[in-house]
Amino acid sequence: MSYRIGIDAINLKSSSRLAHTEYCSNQDLIDRVERETGKRFDSAWEFDFCWFSDDGPGDWFARGRATDMGHAVFLKGGTDRREPKPCPFRDAEEVLAFDAVAEYGLDDDAGLAAYYEKRHQETKKWAGDQVVPGGYYKTLWSGAIQAFGWDMMLEAASEKARFEKVLDSFFRLTLHHVRAWARTSIEVFNQHDDMVWTAGPFMSPDFYRAAVFPRYRELWKVLKDAGKKVVFTSDGDYTMFLGDVVAAGADGLIFEPLTSLERAVRDHGRTTALFGSAVDARTLTIGTREQILAEVETTVRLGKDCPGFLCAVGNHIPSNVPVENALFYFDSLKARWNR
Repeated sequence: MSYRIGIDAINLKSSSRLAHTEYCSNQDLIDRVERETGKRFDSAWEFDFCWFSDDGPGDWFARGRATDMGHAVFLKGGTDRREPKPCPFRDAEEVLAFDAVAEYGLDDDAGLAAYYEKRHQETKKWAGDQVVPGGYYKTLWSGAIQAFGWDMMLEAASEKARFEKVLDSFFRLTLHHVRAWARTSIEVFNQHDDMVWTAGPFMSPDFYRAAVFPRYRELWKVLKDAGKKVVFTSDGDYTMFLGDVVAAGADGLIFEPLTSLERAVRDHGRTTALFGSAVDARTLTIGTREQILAEVETTVRLGKDCPGFLCAVGNHIPSNVPVENALFYFDSLKARWNR
């Protein structure tokens, strides 16, 4: 666990070992590690970066219309399972008339910045010797998915020119929060937006390049002008957009194994921080030790030439990963991560 290793990686300064972080919801694994080491899990597994984002005070469901699509089982015992509720939008016309700023409102500037600074200081105190970023989750696409649900959003998005105006309202809402985060003492900001799915973009690439990436650039200029580093997170496969995201101003890329690690390293490994690995949660769940080790070795081979590489199982370590497989993964990584 080392803030110095984490911040050096984000600033493209090589350390004695590869930086490391994970997002883990496997409580059996956490309990086992903490019981056997007498340390908190993130300390025992030497995390250098703490996952964190906050979309501000208040709940969109309390402020206006939003869609609860339910939740599949992810946590042990299915405690997170939730049945979907009806979408509050009757048709695409209602979506195309939507304005996120009007619907959810803008918090007072000074009060919002103070809220974020307080959350940042609380998280730093809890996280200890890790890099603690600021972050915003419901950016453009993730905001639209939360508001409308997938089906209604995609139906409305077929009218690209009109839907771009709807996305712009989420941009204006996000910009208000980004400006507040820029006024805090954070060093790093994590912008999350699930802009693709497992097969890649769900809209024409031209639409992303005309309507999405220029808005990212505007958001990140605010942060970069304030001296913050920007890292971008998206689920799914955004291999074809790696260069677009970097050109928009991202200092770091966080991605799942669906996005090509080889392409990211080849094109951006010397100039951009890369958070990820070749290690896939699916391999940890149903693969052999030989397969897990092969993915670890690929990760280390590619990552050691990148000054800003932060190892992580990019699609996380969920509760169905066998504990012994997860332990084997970390032991294998730690045995090889020294530069």
